[in-house]
Amino acid sequence: MAGPGIRYYHLAQVLAREFKVVLAVPAESTLKSSQDFLVLTYHTGEQATLKEAVQQARAVIIPAMWLVRIPSLLQSPVPLVIDGYDPFLAETIFLQRDETKDLQCALAQAYLAGDFFICASERQRDWWLGLLEAHGRINQYTIGEDPSLHRLIDVVPFGLPSSPLPDRPIGEEPLGIESDDRVLLWGGGLWEWLDPLTAIRAMPRVLARRPKVKLLFPGTRHPNPAIPSMRKVVQAKGLARDLGLLDRQVLFGEWVPSEMWVGYLQRADVGLSLHPYTIETRLAFRTRILDYIWARLPMVVTRGDVTSKLVKRYKLGAVVDYGNVDEVAEAILQLLDTPKDEFGEGFDRAQAALNWEKAAQPLIEFCRHPRRAPDKEALGQRMGNPFYLEEITRLRELVDGYERGRFIRLMRHVNEWRRRIWKNE
Repeated sequence: MAGPGIRYYHLAQVLAREFKVVLAVPAESTLKSSQDFLVLTYHTGEQATLKEAVQQARAVIIPAMWLVRIPSLLQSPVPLVIDGYDPFLAETIFLQRDETKDLQCALAQAYLAGDFFICASERQRDWWLGLLEAHGRINQYTIGEDPSLHRLIDVVPFGLPSSPLPDRPIGEEPLGIESDDRVLLWGGGLWEWLDPLTAIRAMPRVLARRPKVKLLFPGTRHPNPAIPSMRKVVQAKGLARDLGLLDRQVLFGEWVPSEMWVGYLQRADVGLSLHPYTIETRLAFRTRILDYIWARLPMVVTRGDVTSKLVKRYKLGAVVDYGNVDEVAEAILQLLDTPKDEFGEGFDRAQAALNWEKAAQPLIEFCRHPRRAPDKEALGQRMGNPFYLEEITRLRELVDGYERGRFIRLMRHVNEWRRRIWKNE
């Protein structure tokens, strides 16, 4: 599973301890129902299966960008929880596809339709507060209910499984790895907004001092077939080839099934997560960093995102600058020379603070007492308009009027100031 699938799988597990949970997954998924929750498969564009489940629900939790694909939810009286943990727009821009405007329209519907919003960090929450304010959702009704607006939007980050990583080895050695190799693991995909190239460029420096080190990229193909192949994969393989490392010290796989992923985490010596300096970096919450913490795997990460602050706070590895090949190589070598036990206290504290039960508390509380947002209740059918035009227009007119009034007052002060200068002259 990619990040979203991992997130909703674990949220379903946590919520199922208190509620009856139905996890809706695309028909291509192999996930099956468990004793914890029911798995409902659906075909994109066919709403009948989902509509019945929605009608029976006390609340619906949905990623922001997916709401537009289920139009019936826009008119449903069931309270909607909109999840904005993934900065979709910032990622889509990197793909250089002609979908940005469509995505903005889809997200606009989510901003207007949500009764409660969740995101992955306080930094994301600030971003979302700006988006919600721009779409008229910060108003007399939502402020009146809760001046802090935590009843409108709260933080539900990624968490860690409650069970520890198994001690016993699972599965065979990853492809191309020998028993005496030290393994650097790139936990996620090779997405356009990440920086695997710096890791590859650091390898000759690492190998000069540690010839039995291998860099493993297990995920070059997204598990969702709708996601296009990434140019970054071609660039990474081309660079490894140019350096004479491809299929020797730098190895690429397609995608690791979730049941085999534990074995990769067990086998690794150092985890890597590198990225350039972009708006995506500012907003991102890296799923695989939590995997590394679960596996007690020391890591080298680029500064700038929220998860790099976790690495620094709990002393879980090295935080490096953007694109700094020498710094990345030195950090890798230093971690390879440091016994993992020296990071034990930090991992203990991080695991205690970052479990899914704690992460999901705001969502659990909403599901205990689901309700329509107060502005949607007060404005009734006007919120049924996907773009909420009437209320947005009214609010914009108020702002324009305020701005015009402020401008007039400013000009009066300027004219008075001018008259005084002329009088003194």
